[in-house]
Amino acid sequence: MTDVSDGISQQHSLLTTKLFIPRRRPNLVHRLTERLNEGLTRKLTLISAPAGFGKIALLSEWPIAWLSLDEGDNAPTRFIAYFVAALQTI
Repeated sequence: MTDVSDGISQQHSLLTTKLFIPRRRPNLVHRLTERLNEGLTRKLTLISAPAGFGKIALLSEWPIAWLSLDEGDNAPTRFIAYFVAALQTI
């Protein structure tokens, strides 16, 4: 079994890009942020919209741990290393 911290140090340059939260957009519609905040009282909040409708912009307004995933992150050890690194940013 691979130590999670070893995976983080070996993948440092990759993790830096995966943990980058997109910059905030000042003209975000505040009613959407309010609806997102309502989700704090629920077990799960799903944000679904077509490409270009502002999902990432909306989430960048919320205090979150950010982790971008792609097909190469399907290995459990790699995912856990990335997930831990994302949580350590908050």
